[in-house]
This record gives sequence, C-alpha cells and structure tokens, in this order.
Amino acid sequence: MYANGTDRERAYNQAAAAGRVYAEDEAALLVGAASSEAQLETMVSRRVDGEPREVVVGWAEFARLHIAVDPGVFVPRRRTELVVLRAMRLAAPGSIVLDLCCGSSALDEVMLAGVPGVELYAADLDPVAVRNARRTLEPLGGVVLEGDLSEPLPDTLRERIDVVMCNTPYVPSGEIEWLPAEARLYEARMALDGGSDGLDIQRRVVEQAPRWLAPGGSLLVEATQRQAPTTAQLFASSGLASHIVHSKKRGATIVIGTRPLD
Repeated sequence: MYANGTDRERAYNQAAAAGRVYAEDEAALLVGAASSEAQLETMVSRRVDGEPREVVVGWAEFARLHIAVDPGVFVPRRRTELVVLRAMRLAAPGSIVLDLCCGSSALDEVMLAGVPGVELYAADLDPVAVRNARRTLEPLGGVVLEGDLSEPLPDTLRERIDVVMCNTPYVPSGEIEWLPAEARLYEARMALDGGSDGLDIQRRVVEQAPRWLAPGGSLLVEATQRQAPTTAQLFASSGLASHIVHSKKRGATIVIGTRPLD
C-alpha cells in the first residue's frame, strides 16, 4: 500500500471533481490499493475517466469476500448475493453445484466458502470471464468450462446436478443504452443483453435445466421484479415447481424452480 496525506487528499479532490458520490471512500480505496505514487496516479486517472472502481482496484466486495475482477468482466452486484445465499440452503457437502454464466465466479467462491465439500462446476461463453474464473476457482478445486450454457458440460453430469445457479444477462436489448456508463462501456455486452424482453437466455437455461437436474434438484435464476412472473411460468412449462423470492434489503428478485422427485 502506498499512502500519505497529500496523496489521499489529491485522490479525493480528483474523485470529487469527477462527480463521484462517495469521493472520500473511493480515494481511501484507491490509496489502499496502490503500491506506488505512479500506480496511484494511474488508478485515479482510470477512475476519473469512468472505469468501474472494482476493475481499477482489481476486486469487488461480494458477500463479504473480495472477488477478483478483470477488465471487461461483469462486476458482481450486491443484489446477486441472494442467488447464492439461497443456493447454499439447498446444497450440502458432496452436492454437485453448477454456475451458468459464471462471470467472475463470485457465486462460486461464496458457495465454496459456505458449503465446503461441494463438487462445483462453472461455465461461461466469454473467454475473458473464463480466464478470470479459472484463476480463482481451479486452486479451490472448482472446474471452469468455456462454452454456451450447458453445452460444455460432460454427459456424466446429466440428471445429477443438485443446484444450478444462474445470473443470466436480463437487460432488454433496447434498454442497454440507458445503463450507467460503467456497465455500458466497460462490461461485455454479452453479460448484459438478454434480448428483446430480457429473457432470451433465461428461456434457454430453463429449457435445458431438466436434462441436468437431479430429482429434487433446484435451479435459481436472478430476474427483475417485473420479469419474475414470466420466468416462473417458464419454469412451470419445463416441469419445475417454482416460487419467487424478493429481498427488499438487497433490491433483489430470484426465481427458484425444483425438479419433482421421481
């Protein structure tokens, strides 16, 4: 860490001038992450230009863990914590857990920390996200696969997965332009764009899920409150018993579907 009073004040002033809401907190974060005056100057400049602070410092806080985030990778949002917190209730040591659209692997790191002994698989289509996830998860025993949703999964997992977590892209294509610049300009569009109504990827996930879920296994998908009833109908059409969970604290909505016991 590189820090002195002058550097902290300069970082604060630059962040404030750029209109950062929590300039003092951001200045402290950048100062704490920098190892030299030159690095601090670079980090402040990147942040002033609008780059997400999580990418600038190299990590995002998620469920009290520091998750490594590479440039271009979707930054995990606090609302998505609800997916893994509920998923952990359904998992146990020895359970097989799958994370589709894994991004930075935030859900997986929390799952492995909270339920040691799960057999964890993660997959993403974006090679940048896959590299990010592999660097973090493989030392922890997780398996990270590159490909389109369930396409790269081994056949040996068919009808054996106990928990599937999924934060699909769910922003309607026509609303991408209204996203904050930090997301729109610095995150891969494939991590944001969910098609005309935001549910294109969810439809595919829900259609594929019964082939992979064990009897009694569950699929957890993040959605908006507006989308959730439609997502629940998709679950029902695939034979999954579903319910919607809201968290006012996190501003989050998820849909959970369970494959009936045979």
